Amino acid sequence: MDKIRGEFIDIIEWLDDSRDTIVWRFPRYDNEIKMGAKLVVRESQTAVFVNEGSIADAFQPGTYTVETQNVPILTTLKGWKYGFHSPFKAEVYFVNTRQFTDLKWGTQNPVIVRDPEFGAVRLRAFGAFSARVVDAAKLLTELVGTDPQFRTEEIHEYLRQIVVGRLGSALATAGVPLLDLAAHQGTIGLTLAGALSEDLADIGLEIPKFIIENISVPPEVEQALDKRGQMGILGDLGRYTQFQTANAIEDAANNPGGGAGAGFGLGLAMAAGQRLAGGLAAPGAANPGGTAAGSAAAGGPATPPPLPASEQWFVGVGTERQGPFDVSALASRLTPTTLVWKAGMAQWAQAQQVPELAELLRNTPPPLPPVDEAPPTGAPAQPPTPA
Repeated sequence: MDKIRGEFIDIIEWLDDSRDTIVWRFPRYDNEIKMGAKLVVRESQTAVFVNEGSIADAFQPGTYTVETQNVPILTTLKGWKYGFHSPFKAEVYFVNTRQFTDLKWGTQNPVIVRDPEFGAVRLRAFGAFSARVVDAAKLLTELVGTDPQFRTEEIHEYLRQIVVGRLGSALATAGVPLLDLAAHQGTIGLTLAGALSEDLADIGLEIPKFIIENISVPPEVEQALDKRGQMGILGDLGRYTQFQTANAIEDAANNPGGGAGAGFGLGLAMAAGQRLAGGLAAPGAANPGGTAAGSAAAGGPATPPPLPASEQWFVGVGTERQGPFDVSALASRLTPTTLVWKAGMAQWAQAQQVPELAELLRNTPPPLPPVDEAPPTGAPAQPPTPA
């Protein structure tokens, strides 16, 4: 039946229902396009007429009458010496000129670029792009050949490799810092689309649209960026420590049944917070960590740690509380019956009842006798009255 239909006037047309076919060759029995065939070319199509093995013409959208050296029926009858087949072959290739937008790209291996702030950084990226035929004759000559159906999957990998090859140079020459790449993805995409179109002009293709969906860095760099962002959000770490301590105190007050373990944990948290705040607030470039180990690690001269704080004592004189005094100042005010108190004691106690003050009491002179027992000035001392 194909042979019989080929003897009549041809109607040459193509309705694409595949969505991924770039070139389709019109099927004709023994490739015999007859004299007077009607060629229908629709929008987003170009028909390339190949006569006797050479590209004769390319037809834009419209309806045409094709004239060849093949005459219907008579040509076949006259072709008896060729086995009743016409020696004059003619073919029509329909080329789809619409945009093919279902093309994806991505970097299998990271692209190394030099960032002004972070140094050498490995980047991965992925996105999509569209391709379109701008020169049907070049496409047939360079890529399609005699393929009866040329699809996007046959060229997709080749296009992806060209995209990845151009991506590294585009990112390196863009002069955009890593943290600002997201804001310039559109501009970089336009630059890449133009560069890729120039590379593909020799095969009759162009890249009208290039989309960068995402540019990512390795996980360890992401973690460093997250920490940097957290520090920027926190701002003053000393105030943040105070805020955290206040929250811990509030939680402990709302949970009175937490027991000694909760109180101990709260105390540790407060002490750690105070140390952190003090270390951050301590000036001095030679000791950025606030400790001798920090200075040694930074390459500066080692400095001794701060002296331990001395105990502070209070003294009760009559109904008056005096102090606080350190141990050296307390010695001059101390008698065995002097009432003393310091942090950690449940109540006031006489000095002779506090074991820590025993050494001070041994080095402290006894109190002066009462005035009325002292002998008058100039009078000889009298022995006490015998019992």
